[in-house]
Amino acid sequence: MVFSRAVPNIGVMALEKGLREYFGEDERRVVLVGIGNPMRGDDGVGVKIIELLEEMGLTGVMLLNTETVPEAFTGKVESYEPTHVLLLDAANFGGQPGETKLIDSEHIGGQAISTHSLPLNIFISYIEKSLGITVLLLGVQPKTVTFGEEMTPELVEASKRIAETLHRILSG
Repeated sequence: MVFSRAVPNIGVMALEKGLREYFGEDERRVVLVGIGNPMRGDDGVGVKIIELLEEMGLTGVMLLNTETVPEAFTGKVESYEPTHVLLLDAANFGGQPGETKLIDSEHIGGQAISTHSLPLNIFISYIEKSLGITVLLLGVQPKTVTFGEEMTPELVEASKRIAETLHRILSG
């Protein structure tokens, strides 16, 4: 994934603060969309986060494991009528492996990682326009996206940290 402009790096505390600001305190209907190819090492981080949240028993939130075709789930997202949609995906922004960034549609370039069949900015734009909401991408810097590789320890740890943070925010 290529980004058109740099946005600040987000540490653990800043990530939680940013997510709390995005989700707010009002009643909400949240969709979390895990994107990536688990066969390509760290590219599977979005999918892994959704799997961890499913194991934690997060309720009242739609969890979607879309792998490499999030656009195939637009109808499901729309029918849920969410107030918030957060995409979870590997994003190459030149950071350290496992580093995260919250990225809005204005900061996502038009190219897709080779495992995605459609650039994410098109998917995001469609959801934003059809539902009248802001969609964010929680990007996680991968170390490797080589086919056949396992997820690196840095991304395994990041996926656990992100899942725990989301669970804490969305359970309350």
